[in-house]
Amino acid sequence: VRMVESGGDSVQAGGSLRLSCLASGAITSVFNSKIWAWYRQTADDQRERVAQVSRDGTTTYADSVKGRFTISIDRSRKKVYLQMNSLRPEDTAVYFCNSIPPDFAWGQGTQVTVPS
Repeated sequence: VRMVESGGDSVQAGGSLRLSCLASGAITSVFNSKIWAWYRQTADDQRERVAQVSRDGTTTYADSVKGRFTISIDRSRKKVYLQMNSLRPEDTAVYFCNSIPPDFAWGQGTQVTVPS
């Protein structure tokens, strides 16, 4: 299984982005058995889990993104999305997706930059 993240860009503060993640090669039953999450890693190598979606669709967010980010999942396409609104400079990071716990090899991630 290869995680393929996309959608990152450089945007002004207050802007929006939508990130996508494809669990390439995942067996559907395995994909559907997992809790999925978006993580981000800053320049100082701190990795934070920012959002997760459980098997029943329940979503949970880190306090730092609550009310601004929305995680969603398309199980038929084995894709996980992260809608990011009201972006702030402190959201600058490389964003990754993986299960909880992270059972799959990490992908390359997608860079989000919000200049201050």
